[in-house]
Amino acid sequence: MRVVVTGGAGFIGSNLVRALAERGDDVVAVDNLVTGRREHLDDAGSSLVVSDIVTQPDDLPDLFRGADAVVHLAANADVRYGLQQPRSDLEQNVIATHNVLEAVRHTGVDQLVFSSTGSIYGESDVIPTPEDAPFPVQTSLYGASKLACEGFVAAYTEGFGINATVYRFVSILGRSYWHGHVRDFVDQLVEHPDHLHILGDGKQRKSYLEVTDCAAAIVGRLGRARGFEVFNLGVRDYCTVDESAGWICERMGVDPRRTYAGGRRGWVGDNPFIFLDTTRIEATGWRPRFTIREAVERTVDSLLAHEPVRRSTGGSSQ
Repeated sequence: MRVVVTGGAGFIGSNLVRALAERGDDVVAVDNLVTGRREHLDDAGSSLVVSDIVTQPDDLPDLFRGADAVVHLAANADVRYGLQQPRSDLEQNVIATHNVLEAVRHTGVDQLVFSSTGSIYGESDVIPTPEDAPFPVQTSLYGASKLACEGFVAAYTEGFGINATVYRFVSILGRSYWHGHVRDFVDQLVEHPDHLHILGDGKQRKSYLEVTDCAAAIVGRLGRARGFEVFNLGVRDYCTVDESAGWICERMGVDPRRTYAGGRRGWVGDNPFIFLDTTRIEATGWRPRFTIREAVERTVDSLLAHEPVRRSTGGSSQ
């Protein structure tokens, strides 16, 4: 297959590009290199086109023409700081997705894959949360923007006959991971191994998925979508932030004093309990290979081996 991956030099994107190339696909990565990095693709076996899908939408038809599938991963994924730059989620998520949909429509690409998020469920009353759960009040601009994008994807599927697969991810961990609680905790512990500060009360319950499992799910559905389909993507488990912190400390060989910012949430929009029902995607034959603990430990190992440690910004809960 010929596959175009937007955000292809980013965290999930580069891992997906690598998986596609390894099975013999012709892969083009598109990235504006704001958060993506060229070196993520050094061993990925793909070409990289540097382009911004928000400000350069006219580039997209030439990039998409002849593709069998477009996997749209490019997005503003920083949930925590969304309220500081409210327009970012509109531009980088909603407008970007509309530009991609228009290019898919005009070039006749057979399948669009869209990366959504479990954040669209907000603080759901249904745990584990299935794909058909009612949507509560949105608690983050990121979640609200992804829900709007899903609406556009569904409408384009209905109106223009596009085949589309939507994945609602839990938080993803693994190689090339660059922001989130594991990165924050590792940065803190490298800087001061005797102290770890955690946002919230540490009792928040989260579910995580290793990035190669995420990529395998996406690869497995390429060419199989008919109409509009939605899948939760995660594991059948969750952990507390305190448990995750313990695994990280053990992996790094440290035993720090822990302090807490307090409260059920680390910030506005931080969902204190994320656990998605994955029955639907598992019915297709996909299963995750790694547990949550293994995903956390693999991420710690990758950060210590490959990623420059930045100065700590004060902890995280997700």
